[in-house]
Amino acid sequence: MANQARKILVTCALPYANGSIHLGHMLEHIQADVWVRYQRMRDNQVHFICADDAHGTPVMLKAQELGIEPEAMIALVSEDHQRDFAGFNISFDNYHSTHSEENRELSGYIYEQLKGKGYISSRTISQLYDPEKEMFLPERFVRGICPKCKAPDQYGDNCDSCGATYGSTELIDPRSTVSGATPVMKDTEHFFFDLPQFTDMLKGWVRSDAVQGEVANKLEEWFETGLKQWDITRDAPYFGFEIPGAAGKFFYVWLDAPIGYMGSFKNLCDRTDGLNFDEYWSAKSDAELYHFIGKDIVNFHCLFWPGMLEGAGFRKPTAVNVHGYVTVNGEKMSKSKGTFINAATYLKHLEPECLRYYYTAKLSSRVDDLDLNLDDFVQRVNSDVVNKLVNLASRNAGFVSKKFDGMLAAEFAEPELYKQFADKAEVIANAYETREFSKAIREIMTLADVANRYVDEKAPWVLAKQEGAEAQVQAVCSVGINLFRILMGYLKPVMPELAARSEGFLNEVLTWDGIQTPLTAHQISPFKALFQRVDPKQVEAMIAEERASFEAANEAKAAAAKKAQQAAQSELDKEPIAEEISFDDFAKVDLRVARIVKAESLKEAKKLLKLTLDLGGETRQVFAGIKSAYEPEQLEGKLTVMVANLAPRKMKFGVSEGMVLAAGPGGEEIYILSPDDGAQPGMRIM
Repeated sequence: MANQARKILVTCALPYANGSIHLGHMLEHIQADVWVRYQRMRDNQVHFICADDAHGTPVMLKAQELGIEPEAMIALVSEDHQRDFAGFNISFDNYHSTHSEENRELSGYIYEQLKGKGYISSRTISQLYDPEKEMFLPERFVRGICPKCKAPDQYGDNCDSCGATYGSTELIDPRSTVSGATPVMKDTEHFFFDLPQFTDMLKGWVRSDAVQGEVANKLEEWFETGLKQWDITRDAPYFGFEIPGAAGKFFYVWLDAPIGYMGSFKNLCDRTDGLNFDEYWSAKSDAELYHFIGKDIVNFHCLFWPGMLEGAGFRKPTAVNVHGYVTVNGEKMSKSKGTFINAATYLKHLEPECLRYYYTAKLSSRVDDLDLNLDDFVQRVNSDVVNKLVNLASRNAGFVSKKFDGMLAAEFAEPELYKQFADKAEVIANAYETREFSKAIREIMTLADVANRYVDEKAPWVLAKQEGAEAQVQAVCSVGINLFRILMGYLKPVMPELAARSEGFLNEVLTWDGIQTPLTAHQISPFKALFQRVDPKQVEAMIAEERASFEAANEAKAAAAKKAQQAAQSELDKEPIAEEISFDDFAKVDLRVARIVKAESLKEAKKLLKLTLDLGGETRQVFAGIKSAYEPEQLEGKLTVMVANLAPRKMKFGVSEGMVLAAGPGGEEIYILSPDDGAQPGMRIM
């Protein structure tokens, strides 16, 4: 009797809706996708969902900076995120947003359930407040001197220098990162989720199979210090869901973000016949629920989230699968070095399958960080995927196509050898199931070595030159292609595009059960290149593009800062008053009203206009550097002020007999001086 298909719901942590997807994000989504694709190959019923985390102060401020509404910004970001995930073949069944009606309804329902059961309380607290922006400041929007080690310019919740954690009110000389203002203390009423009431339940759940041992050990620190009530409130202005019955109060983003898993699944259920929300989320559900997350958000997913679910009457996760960070060449990802690599940049230069394979080959079920060593990346992909796997197909396919019209041998020549490969199915399956992906890849590549040794020893290229050896050639090459087939089947969850191309070549859809038996008397298609080698120059171009993007962004930021600084300066700051002169010095300057009777543009001059000035019975010719600010026709007939007793100056275009007065820094910002109506040409300026 066949085993009953498992019902599985899988989620990835929700990417925040104010930035791009990078290769750090991709570790998690590739890990989850490989696991999901394996489960689908085993005919389990899997639903794979995600959404953008769309609420919070950073989203609100970013939208303000861009001059658009938050809803418009998160819609644009969602398009980019979904494009990047699709580019890496992440097979989501639904990608939604926390800013949705499903999430609003579920957040309100869970809050009301918690409140009705006595798990929500309120009290007045004091928080830092930005008096210029008129907003309460989240801890990440306050910086100051660490109260522990006195390191400058630290965040309001922890110190990067000494690692201490503290409240933003403990910072020395705090400042708002939003406006630069010194924040003040202000009272406000907030709502709290009474997490301590769930201490016993959480202790048992954390020590179950739901959480990795190393994560459980880390969470023990929270229990040792005692769980605290969790502030679930943010004050307006804030982009999020308003708390029912509390005008101007909003749910803290980490309350509605995990509920976004439920909201995304609810959205999928509403669009899918026969898919029932309660079968997966009710307290009596027999379905499995798995979260894939990074180690930086463990406390939310392993304490606050299961506490909320328990209190509101929903089921808890079957397991929370936690992974480490991504480093590049042994170091933290760096924008200045070009190793903070965006998914979109990677996809311009390299096949997504390369990264999928490399990450999978290094992933385990532990929370260890994963290093993307770029030299090793090139070497491993070329050695394993190209030399061992794809080459196994190409070196056998030509003989079968040319000599036997693409027909595999009617009898399989090496049943014991194939059994050796098929017997590894359970080991590889267990490695996929337990997320020991690196072990699965090692097993598969060890088999690939065995397959290539077999072909080397049989040397079909030698047999093909011998008379009467046609049957042997067909038999050997049929074995080689079948060994490629079972290896590709094992790798299908990791490299779905390569698997699809291989299925076209093999004329067969690869299934986990199907590959356990070799193909005989089966027609294959003519072989086409399945995969391209990675050229190190592709990696270099990717890094160069990211570095150039960083430098361009820095230059733009510096230019904007300079412009803002200049705008904040007074005109006297920009150009201080000159040294003091005596009245007699000033009296020597003869300033007169003049009318511009003619203005001409000189083709040879980049900055000068030729002006003919009427001084009331006398005309003067003046060359003025105002071409960037005025068209000649704008000036004719205007009154202006000129220095009438300036010594004539011989210039390239003629003699300039004075100077007109103008204000401004130059360029397009030049403003000629004009006297009030009633002034007449020739009048002296007193």
